[in-house]
Amino acid sequence: MKFKEALTYDDVLLVPKFSDIESRSEVDIGNDLDENIHLEIPIISSPMDTVTESEMAYELSKHKGLGVVHRYNSIEEQSGIIRELHSSLITEGIPPNIAFATGITGDYFERACAGWENGANIICLDVAHGHHSMMKRAIEKIKMEFGPKLHIMAGNVATLEGFNDLADWGAQSIRCNIGGGSICSTRIQTGHGMPGLQTIFDCAQSDRDVNIIADGGIRSGGDMVKALAAGADFVMVGSLLAGTDETPGEVVSTGPHHLGRKQKVYRGMASKDAQMQWRGRYSSNEGIATYVDYKGPVGVILQDLKNSISSGLSYSGVRSIEELQSVATFVRQTNAGLGESRTHILNK
Repeated sequence: MKFKEALTYDDVLLVPKFSDIESRSEVDIGNDLDENIHLEIPIISSPMDTVTESEMAYELSKHKGLGVVHRYNSIEEQSGIIRELHSSLITEGIPPNIAFATGITGDYFERACAGWENGANIICLDVAHGHHSMMKRAIEKIKMEFGPKLHIMAGNVATLEGFNDLADWGAQSIRCNIGGGSICSTRIQTGHGMPGLQTIFDCAQSDRDVNIIADGGIRSGGDMVKALAAGADFVMVGSLLAGTDETPGEVVSTGPHHLGRKQKVYRGMASKDAQMQWRGRYSSNEGIATYVDYKGPVGVILQDLKNSISSGLSYSGVRSIEELQSVATFVRQTNAGLGESRTHILNK
């Protein structure tokens, strides 16, 4: 049996190039989601119930990114979040690009109709294994009902074949990666998946004109730059934004006598905890629930990530994501190289 080598973000580095960029302001890190929707930062927040409701989606929109409102609630609750978000964006003069998630079974079509009626223009067909016959039926039904009015984001997939099929079925952007999230245990529980960066390398070989969203395994601005250089058009993140003011849930004190660190809940949507809360039962347990440190306002994090991406492009001497993809050179680093790449003075 032949084995294919598969790379993740820690396995590689980008080779610096000659640059004549004198300021990060010369770098444009925006991209088109479709012909009508442009994002000025390539960052999308994950549709998780501990990450994206109205406050997170609003902050992402204010920073010219995108938040995807999660689906782990009733249609009425999700519609209320979308309505609140739509009124806020209109009032502030921010383009009302609003994304919301549905599944591909059950009430997904009713959710799609309600989301559209309440002001959303992007639907995210959100399942763990998107290369599936039920995904095909859902995409085709949504496309038949809404045509070009509703942007179809779909996923997740891990292979070029999966990417091409979803594109051919009608998806306009596709979430790429299975099992790489920080609170996801799919690869351990099922034995299936692909290292996150390899998925992007593979899907970028497609000749379909559909956007790649790198989703999972991204832990830093540097990982974002690597994903974009490998062929992604956008990155989707959860853990990087978790624990901020804008995520759902209360700040709690943990530790003995509740005098420890300030934290907030963060959980995978395939975790037993999440499944029991939103549907009263669980099937395959492919995630965990935990606490993460409280981080303050998400705007600070988004600005830091924007600066990291802009700096990353400048190290390759380019002024756009498209230019980055045309000149990027990757090298494989050893474990010793990875250790050298990290701050290591405290390891002496």
